[in-house]
Amino acid sequence: MILKYHILTALLALAPSFLQAQDWTTVELNRSITHPQPMTGLVLWPEEAEDRKATYGKSITLEFSYCLPCMVVTGCNTDGSIIYDWTWFDNKLADVASRGHQLIARFRYEYPSGNDIPGAVKGATAVPQYIKDRSDYHETYTKNPGGDGPTYYADWSNEELMRFTKVFYTDFAKRYKNDKRLAFVEVGFGHWSEYHIYGSTLQLGVNFPSKNYQKEFFMHLKDVMSDIPWAISIDAADDEYTPFVDDHELMALSFGLFDDSFMHKDHEIGTNDGYNEECWNAIGKGTRWQTGVCGGEISYYKSSDQKNFLNPAGMYGHTWEEQAKKYHITFMIANDAPGSTYGTATRFKEASMASGYRIAVKSCETNGSSTRLIVTNNGIAPLYRDAFFAIGDVRSTTSLKGLLPGQEQNIEIAAKLPNADDLKIVSDCILDTQEIEFEAGTSTTDIHAVESVANSQDKWYNLAGQRVGKDYKGIVIVNGKKYIIQ
Repeated sequence: MILKYHILTALLALAPSFLQAQDWTTVELNRSITHPQPMTGLVLWPEEAEDRKATYGKSITLEFSYCLPCMVVTGCNTDGSIIYDWTWFDNKLADVASRGHQLIARFRYEYPSGNDIPGAVKGATAVPQYIKDRSDYHETYTKNPGGDGPTYYADWSNEELMRFTKVFYTDFAKRYKNDKRLAFVEVGFGHWSEYHIYGSTLQLGVNFPSKNYQKEFFMHLKDVMSDIPWAISIDAADDEYTPFVDDHELMALSFGLFDDSFMHKDHEIGTNDGYNEECWNAIGKGTRWQTGVCGGEISYYKSSDQKNFLNPAGMYGHTWEEQAKKYHITFMIANDAPGSTYGTATRFKEASMASGYRIAVKSCETNGSSTRLIVTNNGIAPLYRDAFFAIGDVRSTTSLKGLLPGQEQNIEIAAKLPNADDLKIVSDCILDTQEIEFEAGTSTTDIHAVESVANSQDKWYNLAGQRVGKDYKGIVIVNGKKYIIQ
């Protein structure tokens, strides 16, 4: 009798948790990712994007443009505040957004042979005119540095230029931190803001900022650009130009990286000097991609590089999918690829979908008042801006920002899920016309061990029916069978 009493007591004690566990009901989801995700993929310049929008408009989500401080600054007040007319930049944002894309902006001062400043001489700097008019401001000039044509250099001995540059980014970030049309900002100094002035003698504090000022500027950027992901060139690994690699405070900043000659012939260690990979290793330290967006531009070292990098067989011994995964690429400019043999709209879309994040729901449960998920990232890089799972107007309080590939995240939404189709991802950092998709619902009952097809010569396709390489991470279909690729 005593034994029966203890058993009954134990069962009653377990009842509340048992009933609570039973209260959660599994929700079957069936979703797939069908297009390049916002803030990821291959990138075109606005002019090319406009010309190709009918064919390539759905294959990209981003456009890139240089931006010029002199085009938005009209003067300076006596109290030191800058006078702006942002119309030029706003028009650029509006143009890009009209095609359903977001902008990657890079402000620059120097551009060899540049002629995009109305009324200016060829190769003029984009330093605001009010600074150029000062008696203590003196630019230097090189006739043909690196064979790129006439180039004027900003005067980095000038106190007002140094002050202005910091104030400009403060004001820019304040104005555009919540602008959905802007995805990322690239920052730097020298030719094209790419951290080099080859072909001209480097003079720190004259034609290039001193190392002390560079640190001052980037520590300032850390504070004012906290809401907009920003990146610098991998060339900032060169200690002749910069203090970065040897400075613990600078290396601790959450900046991203861009590589302006991605996949060129000698990019990798073991092929000639492997300079690019050495720079990635030095300033990236293997983990920078986890907090800072990584991207760049396909090489122009040979005119054929941009036309050939999408070859499924690879270029210089490496495929796009392989290199994108190795460097955790989120975006890459490929302006000369459209219309080439391998740069079809279909291949563009496929290559874009092989970059960045790829959100997946592994399980979904609801108890009538709340919904909880186990979420992972099947992509090659995290999402660098906030996004949230939501049901109707109710969002989870847990952001998907920073979710690393293969990492799991528990998410709860304080709302019931009336219908499986009501689950969505929302973000204040993308256009209203854009959508972050997620994948879910792939049955594991017909998934086979990857080892059985590791050496297969079959064409591999993902669940969206798109061709993928053998280094694809996720699920592929071979001869009608599904395989997990880790």
